[in-house]
Amino acid sequence: MAAAASTVRRGSASSASVSLAIVLAVVVTCSSFPLTRAAAKAAPCSSQTFSGTGGEQRLYASCADLPRLGATLHYNYTAATNTVAVAFRAPQAKGDDGWVAWGINPSGRAGMVGTQAVVAFQHSNGSLVAYPTVLDSYAPPMAPAAPEDLAFPVSDVAAEYADGKEMVVYATLALPAGKQGSKFTHVWQQGTAVVNDVPAAHPTTGDNILSTATIDFSD
Repeated sequence: MAAAASTVRRGSASSASVSLAIVLAVVVTCSSFPLTRAAAKAAPCSSQTFSGTGGEQRLYASCADLPRLGATLHYNYTAATNTVAVAFRAPQAKGDDGWVAWGINPSGRAGMVGTQAVVAFQHSNGSLVAYPTVLDSYAPPMAPAAPEDLAFPVSDVAAEYADGKEMVVYATLALPAGKQGSKFTHVWQQGTAVVNDVPAAHPTTGDNILSTATIDFSD
């Protein structure tokens, strides 16, 4: 999957023929990668808030409007411990049979394979579940990963609905040490089905195969 940029917020006759060709090329390209209805209606990350405990809101110092799937990422990075607390938010209405996921690829490679992600969906018993999983292939099992199978520790995993039409997954990541520092390839996803309480394969066209970028949590 090709990497994409994201916006981070802190706090003559021949000339006419060429022009027509360019317009047609743009139309074909846009048709191949349609803007989803959810993405078109996504609110900017700076306007989003999150529930907390004791009536207090969860607060995040930084946020990014991700360029695909109408998703946003909020985070607090602690340089002293190289940890990051995140809140990933994406369109997924309450009661819909779908799922959302976000993660980073500790290998330094671009793309999905090798990514360690947190996934959330509505269980058949009606509860919202979230857990870490390892995307070890283009057809990963999407099952909960045992701690010993994780490349880096993940804690405080939780999920909730926001306004009944978006799903939020929370987690704290102890970023792997190495030359990457605080800069990683991250991948996010949105699926449309959960089968036997396991997220099913996501669509393989449009935004679903372009939802990856590079992020530096220290920025």
